[in-house]
Amino acid sequence: MTAPLDIAIIGSGINALTAGAMLAKSGKRVALFEREDVAGGCMRSETLAEGVTYDPLATTFVLWVTGAAHGALGDDLARHGVEFCATDTPTGVLLPDGRALTYTTDRAANVRAFDAVHSGDGAQLAADLDAFGADAELLFGLMGGDPWSKSTAKLLAKETWKRKPRGLATTMGGALQSMRGWLETSFQDELTRALWAPWCLHAGLGPEAAFSGQMGQVIGFALEAAGAPVIKGGTADMVRGLIAIIEENGGAVHTRTEVANITVRNGIATGITLGDGQDVAAKKVLASVTPHQLYEDLAPNADKEDDLRKYRYGKGNFQLHYLLDGPVKWKTDGLDTVQLLHITPGLDGVSKAGNEAERGLLPDVPTICVGQPTAADPSRAPEGQTVLWLQLPEAPRHIKGDARGEIDTPEDGQWTEAVREAYADRVEAILADHIDGFKDQIKTRRAISPADLQGYNMNLVGGDPYGGACSIEQFFLWRPFADTVRHETGIKNLYHIGASTHPGPGLSGGSGFLTAKELGA
Repeated sequence: MTAPLDIAIIGSGINALTAGAMLAKSGKRVALFEREDVAGGCMRSETLAEGVTYDPLATTFVLWVTGAAHGALGDDLARHGVEFCATDTPTGVLLPDGRALTYTTDRAANVRAFDAVHSGDGAQLAADLDAFGADAELLFGLMGGDPWSKSTAKLLAKETWKRKPRGLATTMGGALQSMRGWLETSFQDELTRALWAPWCLHAGLGPEAAFSGQMGQVIGFALEAAGAPVIKGGTADMVRGLIAIIEENGGAVHTRTEVANITVRNGIATGITLGDGQDVAAKKVLASVTPHQLYEDLAPNADKEDDLRKYRYGKGNFQLHYLLDGPVKWKTDGLDTVQLLHITPGLDGVSKAGNEAERGLLPDVPTICVGQPTAADPSRAPEGQTVLWLQLPEAPRHIKGDARGEIDTPEDGQWTEAVREAYADRVEAILADHIDGFKDQIKTRRAISPADLQGYNMNLVGGDPYGGACSIEQFFLWRPFADTVRHETGIKNLYHIGASTHPGPGLSGGSGFLTAKELGA
């Protein structure tokens, strides 16, 4: 590492690896520096039991396979053996009374299923998704593109010409509709509403938040097109594939290598200093970190103090993983191949649990997302065994109490092992209501609290997996700050990428892709 690098990248999550792979392919001399023992950020796989692989953090790659980064790197990943697996039933919902509704990759089947629940809901589903499809070029261009680029300016000019200014304003205003607003004006039955209600949580939003309804339609459109793919053999294979692209093009990924600070001279980033004191010269530096890490620790900037004070992180995340002896015996038929099944009382239940978590309470009835990775990828466990991947997107970062009044919570508000396991018991009891003989099937259970998540990855502040709240005032061209331009930092040759930057969180590699393109990839 004596010769200057073209690009030094701090971190090794999806955006850092995407940028590194694209820039290395373009001939740049690239190196990534990761403080943890393994690369990948939120992409990692571990052993749940002998011969059993599970993903303790992120697992679903629908945003990747439908995004631009996959278009740039998909062939290379395939060449390195990265394979995406999916069933034809990406999602579904299960209500407390046992009623369920599933959503497939077949539009006609989905329309029939919605109509079977309530006549007219299927036709409205088709109409809403068709309307979204008509606006998809505009919406995906704004959500995933560089908001300050010539291409975005041309897109807006074209759409303004086509729709006229008032028409464009109408479209943009409609996109701000909340999930509750969309569901209550489009669907007549509690069950059809409940299918979509939890999906806003996966965008870091609640059902009353602006734009959450549009995100529901984005997700419905994407799931129908691509399913909910997982990586065959575990998410770590995606990391392995991206690293292979970097290394075969002369780049390097260094783990157990903490970056102490970014070297800045006369307002220009010239490299980094490692934790052991070694200086690494670089023409450009990309930092895949939170705003607080960047502007308080790596490149302190007093001018950002007010921005940092205002920057908010979102709710925490709770993960729960099971190895079961035998298949899942759902009491409700038709759920065996659903990859991401939400167990919830419905729209109001999602709203209630989210509000409780926002107020620092352990939710009384949490929204449970049950992933069934072995339905798409049986290689993750020996024959006859099943892995369940559970995500609960509504968990307090700092605990103020228990909404049910049953779990004793510590005065300092911190997650403890006792609180984590007691909350896992609450979730397990809900699962047992819907799965015959569930508790007798359990071979291994592993719970991961918001505090544990931050231990995995310091970017997950308080267990927030989205790099900061995704509310409208700190999203799109205002992420992370109101005066943000692209991924610039105010320091020449220093770029900010990751979930805390546009286009936000998720396994799309979006900010890494945009910055790599800006730097000539």
